[in-house]
Amino acid sequence: MEFIDQKLDDYVCAHTENEPEVLNELNRKTHLTVLRSRMLSGHFQGRLLSMLSHMIKPERILEIGTYTGYSAICLAEGLTENGKLTTIDINEELEDIAREFIQKANLDNKIEYIIGDAMQIVPQLDELFDLVFIDADKKNYCNYYHLVFDKVKPGGYILADNVLWSGKVVEDYEALDSETKIIMDYNKMVHEDPRVQEILLPIRDGLMLARKR
Repeated sequence: MEFIDQKLDDYVCAHTENEPEVLNELNRKTHLTVLRSRMLSGHFQGRLLSMLSHMIKPERILEIGTYTGYSAICLAEGLTENGKLTTIDINEELEDIAREFIQKANLDNKIEYIIGDAMQIVPQLDELFDLVFIDADKKNYCNYYHLVFDKVKPGGYILADNVLWSGKVVEDYEALDSETKIIMDYNKMVHEDPRVQEILLPIRDGLMLARKR
């Protein structure tokens, strides 16, 4: 769901840094060949991810939910010289596209792409992260938060996508479907967690940014 008028959105994108060519190509290919292409971060949100990464200057990033690799490439733009991004996705069907464009972006040496269940893989990762981006199955959002929290450095960030869930989060909780309830539970949990400083950004379908104190 877009929360601003299309003309205003076009203006915002026109006055935001252009997509790098490789991302523009990936954007087009995703929309032409992949179902549910609206899941792609896209131009505006992608440039925000890149900006945040450049501001944080992370050495280690963890992404849960690769899709076609667009957000991973954006986040990897801000890595330190020796930095690494680990991205995990359970969907093998999109692996070829993601690997193709990670290679086209010359990020093979910075992005580790793992196919599998993040709930099983993350506990095996023996490192601390400066930034975690959660953009996978909504049923596990709260689980992912708990799973990664101790793996985030003090002062590090946990970023979650789709936290406005097409605007459904403002409706009556008891009348909602289970996925919307989980998103609302996630937002409430982060907001009430004294261990973090949080802000919910109404960008595209909503981004919850939490800084570990």
